[in-house]
Amino acid sequence: MSAFTPASEVIMRHSDEFISRRVLFAGDLQDTLPCQFDAADVRVHTNQYHHWQAISRTLGENAQFGLLADANFLSQSDTLVYYWPKSKQEAQFQLFNLLSLLPIGCDIFVVGENRSGVRSAEAVLEDVGPLQKIDSARRCGLYHGRIEKRVNFDASAWWNEYDCEGVQIKALPSVFSRDGLDVGSQLLLDSLEEGVIVQGDVLDVGCGAGVLAATLAKRYPKITSLTLSDVNAAALESSRATLAANDIKGTVIASDVYSDIQGRFNLIISNPPFHDGLQTSLSAAEALIRSAKNHLHMGGKLRIVANAFLPYPDWLDATFGNHEVIAQTGRFKVYQAVFTRPTSPDKKKKSKR
Repeated sequence: MSAFTPASEVIMRHSDEFISRRVLFAGDLQDTLPCQFDAADVRVHTNQYHHWQAISRTLGENAQFGLLADANFLSQSDTLVYYWPKSKQEAQFQLFNLLSLLPIGCDIFVVGENRSGVRSAEAVLEDVGPLQKIDSARRCGLYHGRIEKRVNFDASAWWNEYDCEGVQIKALPSVFSRDGLDVGSQLLLDSLEEGVIVQGDVLDVGCGAGVLAATLAKRYPKITSLTLSDVNAAALESSRATLAANDIKGTVIASDVYSDIQGRFNLIISNPPFHDGLQTSLSAAEALIRSAKNHLHMGGKLRIVANAFLPYPDWLDATFGNHEVIAQTGRFKVYQAVFTRPTSPDKKKKSKR
């Protein structure tokens, strides 16, 4: 099995084209192709922290993580290889940011799986640099063009906002629940009402626009510290904006689940993702559950919401010994597990008498 995604395999079919080029990779890059790519210069700009972690081990400072690209970082590149994401609006945001900084005449290669909607790249870029399809393989399309016009890009124009329980939520393209609170997160929030006490240190993993953390902060004044983490640069920026808009103090951290998380918490909450780009991936959710005890105070709770068909109960039982279903609908379940000290065999016997 190839170590590369179908999109990268299509790029490799044209590898000779890039040998003398100074190539910038960007977009929904899901593998480490740039680390083995033969070109005069190879750089990567990614909005995904876990992808940056993997690529930067080889490319070092030639790999950049962040919401917006840096003009100096892009200044030497003469070719853009852009991996089309599943969100057209995300593609527009990222591409227009990149094309506003790259020089006129820069070559553009856009590649993506057909199911991602990569065909719409032609319409998106028709006024910037018309694209032509140059290859079709592995259920992917590869398009080529050149920048013919300077793109004006204003990041402030891309924000969306809405209200959740009197909390102002601010979100950028590609952020989960950008246009309103999703059903799963609403169920999770509802499960934390009616007599539930939330206090102490709270961690929101996969924070998105910061909906869960910000709403809890407004509800429960006994929360002493709030930490929000995500791998998506747009989500991190959105969470910071949400906290600021509501005058809520909190720490927003780029972290692949617990990779950059320090300390322990009284509550870890999450609506964990089960996709990485177009691909189904349960690795983040499994790491969230299996390593939770390393980040909980004794008596601390992990409370998550998930599609009912996912195999989270087995992981919760293997990690915590048991779990509860706090709330459920036909589609979603809210699970809770508590970190408790194991009862010794002698104490178990006494408790039965």
